[in-house]
Amino acid sequence: MRRVLLFASLLLVPAVAASAQERPVEMRQTLVDLTRVLGESHALRQACEGADDQYWRSRMSRLVEAEQAEPELETKMRDSFNAGFAEARRLYQGCDDGVRRAQGLMAARGRELSTTLAHAKYRSGVMQPTPEEEGVTAEPPPR
Repeated sequence: MRRVLLFASLLLVPAVAASAQERPVEMRQTLVDLTRVLGESHALRQACEGADDQYWRSRMSRLVEAEQAEPELETKMRDSFNAGFAEARRLYQGCDDGVRRAQGLMAARGRELSTTLAHAKYRSGVMQPTPEEEGVTAEPPPR
């Protein structure tokens, strides 16, 4: 599951960087939604790995850096991350089966949002997929 989230986060960073003028409203909202998922994922991971774990916070920092968003969007992204973190921290205070289920849900939601952003980039003409990226998914092909 962590590999799926890692793949989605690594796929997302180069796929979503664009100037504010190129970014439609829907794409901006999806980006804000993704940062909330990252915040929730950060709290859930810390519930099991400890407060020193900064895995998802560092991914958030890399996303903000890659986006180079205007101040208003960057503030929304950070606020959304922090709200997601606070909500998950409030709901999940220890590492148990509930946290593991929530991590799975966050992985699925993060993958969905990352895919939406990547496809929006290609549809808008902001980015063109490379031949290596054609048909790439977070899921392995069926056997």
